[in-house]
Amino acid sequence: MKRLRIKHLTEYLFSSTVTLQQHYLLLRPREGHDLRIESSILNITPAYQIKWYRDVFDNSLAAVTFLQASDRLTIASEVVIQHYEEAPLDFWIEPYAVNYPFAYAQADWEDLAAFQRPTFMDDQDTVSQWLLQLGLRNGSINTFELLTRLNQAIYTQFRYQIREEPGVQTPATTLNKLSGSCRDYATLFIEACRLLGLASRFVSGYLHAPATEAGNATTHAWAEVYLPGTGWKGFDPTAGKVTGTQHIAVAVSRNPETIPPVAGSFIGPNIQPKLIVNVQVNLLTG
Repeated sequence: MKRLRIKHLTEYLFSSTVTLQQHYLLLRPREGHDLRIESSILNITPAYQIKWYRDVFDNSLAAVTFLQASDRLTIASEVVIQHYEEAPLDFWIEPYAVNYPFAYAQADWEDLAAFQRPTFMDDQDTVSQWLLQLGLRNGSINTFELLTRLNQAIYTQFRYQIREEPGVQTPATTLNKLSGSCRDYATLFIEACRLLGLASRFVSGYLHAPATEAGNATTHAWAEVYLPGTGWKGFDPTAGKVTGTQHIAVAVSRNPETIPPVAGSFIGPNIQPKLIVNVQVNLLTG
């Protein structure tokens, strides 16, 4: 088991006073058999009211209503977690799904159907041609090997690039540029899986790595594929690895553009606020 402390600061600085509309926060890690929250502190200014609820994907979502105008919005989260997923390669797949292609069991198919439909319909031909070039549409192959090869192809063939712009690149854009951010890599991986008939979803969260130990980092993104027998299994094409204790999931979604950590708007002069984001993930001992 690993104990990790996650500090996440988001700050908007406005050149004049504005009225903050309701904001939605996805900052609380997803708890389960592999992850437990030990403590959680959330500090927000200006004065506010908060309501927590679960969205359709069972993400823990906070709706924040502000009680006064301000020229600054500060959201500071500090969470300590216990992470138990220390053997990511120790999993079991149902015999019928060990080799690809396979069809999901009828009992699961209806619930998984939405996660098999591509989000970027206009990019299907481009992604399909890329899969052919990788040799991943040419007959039977071990399912885990297929996913590993796809994961490694994105990791080795593309150039990682930090992007400040909101949203994600289309898969075709990532393939044409041969570059993208972690969320772009995850989006391409997901769309490729869906074209292959594999249910997949987008994950937003945190990564424990040397860069995040030092701070001044950002959130991370990866993908999960539903494998009968083990359930949703994480693949990180930015690192070319299966996810483990270094990955801390906060939110999942069918659409990669719907789960930013902080979302909201304001009423005021037509100004562009200065944005400060600082994520730090530290391993705790003792």
